[in-house]
Amino acid sequence: MRDIPSPVPGEPRLNRRQAAKIRTRGKVLDAARTLFAERGYDAATIRDIAKGAGMSTGAVFANFQDKAELFETVLADEMGDLLTALQGGTPRDGRVAERLTAALAAGYHRSLDQLPLMQATIARSWFQPVEADRRSRLLSQPLIDSVIAVLREGVASGEVKQDADVTLLGGLIWTVFTGNFRRAAYDGWDLAQLESHLKTQIDAILAGHLTR
Repeated sequence: MRDIPSPVPGEPRLNRRQAAKIRTRGKVLDAARTLFAERGYDAATIRDIAKGAGMSTGAVFANFQDKAELFETVLADEMGDLLTALQGGTPRDGRVAERLTAALAAGYHRSLDQLPLMQATIARSWFQPVEADRRSRLLSQPLIDSVIAVLREGVASGEVKQDADVTLLGGLIWTVFTGNFRRAAYDGWDLAQLESHLKTQIDAILAGHLTR
């Protein structure tokens, strides 16, 4: 059986069977991502995901234990992309509140066209086993850390008070960021409305913690 170059440089070559398995997994993930983004978690069935991937349901279960595991895998990819959006949207200079607003607005821009997926993520955070919740929090932590990093830079520059609890403030800012998706889902808010409201929220959270 002829070996096929690994998709990861430095990794061992793949045989045809291994390469086919990777392609199948990729197709399933692509179909699942599309359906979760269009319908949310509950309405996206394994049967429809398999159909979207051009596979049998057996092929889906050969790669993922159940829909929950498939959703977590999609979510991990989405959180990675969202982190990239936040980091790329963070201005190098400017006041802390402005930098945070710009970064998180970039996150809204990244996620609004996949609103059902974000709704499903938030909804499932309330109704999942403890271990799944732990994994979800681990996926979110790098994004929260990116917010905390901006706050720490504010402390270093003297804009944020030295005794400010940046971990607490970062968590609060992340909570309002995710909570605002409800405004988009149920009130029809667009990016401009979300960004304006977020700016007001961040200003309120940081009030009393700034030196100027």
